[in-house]
Amino acid sequence: MSSFAFLSDQRFLKVGVPDAATPYAVAGIAWDGATTNRPGARLAPRAIREASHMLCDGTHPLFDTSPIGRLGDVGDLALPNTSLTAMRESLVPAAAALLRRHHMAWLGGDHSITLPLLRAYRQWLGQPLAVIHFDAHCDTWEDHFGEPSGHGTWVYEAMQEGLVVDACFTQIGIRSAGLREAREFVARRGGQIFTARALRGLAAPSQLQPITDAIRRRLAAHGNPPVYLSLDIDCLDPAYAPGTGTPEPGGLSTAQVLTLLEELADLPFVGMDCVEVAPPYDHAEITSQAAAAFVWTYLCGRLARA
Repeated sequence: MSSFAFLSDQRFLKVGVPDAATPYAVAGIAWDGATTNRPGARLAPRAIREASHMLCDGTHPLFDTSPIGRLGDVGDLALPNTSLTAMRESLVPAAAALLRRHHMAWLGGDHSITLPLLRAYRQWLGQPLAVIHFDAHCDTWEDHFGEPSGHGTWVYEAMQEGLVVDACFTQIGIRSAGLREAREFVARRGGQIFTARALRGLAAPSQLQPITDAIRRRLAAHGNPPVYLSLDIDCLDPAYAPGTGTPEPGGLSTAQVLTLLEELADLPFVGMDCVEVAPPYDHAEITSQAAAAFVWTYLCGRLARA
């Protein structure tokens, strides 16, 4: 099976299975049973791994570090693939066993995987988490076209279950059509929302500093709780991420997301997921390349501050 890997000047350096001494790890969650538009996210973990081969030597140009030697790949988790409830029930203990041993980056999969991951982190840490949520969609619906749960309900459910610190929940890139009560749900609960429209034309660190400063102020005001990153690839404009199930025009650029990840790397992150890559709709691996770069940048940011 393909692993999260990097190019060296001699040959591929493939990441092996982590052991107890490996501080960082990636795992695939090949599930798209809650997708409401175009399926295919179950194929994303393999595509992201293959795209990661083009991260030249794995040495980050800003952080000047590499995960090589400190990162393992546990492969795709063996989970039920026809029942959302069964998948989530199985994912919580599987994730719990891994996150106790490694700082994890989870390769989705559709966005319904984030709820059980937050449940596992909440149980492990014994406290709710702050969340930075990149997405085109607010994911705050109370049901999913008549079903009680799906990939667009996880934010609502996480807040209802007390998994997160509502005031430290930040959404970035929101722009999809939806009822105002859903679009503004996080703000009404005390969180903050930076829409894609508000970020138009802002890409440099200095231009995005008001957003990063606002996130830091919010965290500091609430005692700097542990932070979880959930990155839905459809936060990007379809020009940068055509391979996703629910593309929304008018989104962020790859450069904007990379800048934000780099500038926020000093936050007390405890884990992250990258979700909703759908390889069947990708062109020239644009989307999986972006996803691999986002995960790699996150990991290098953690290593640079370890």
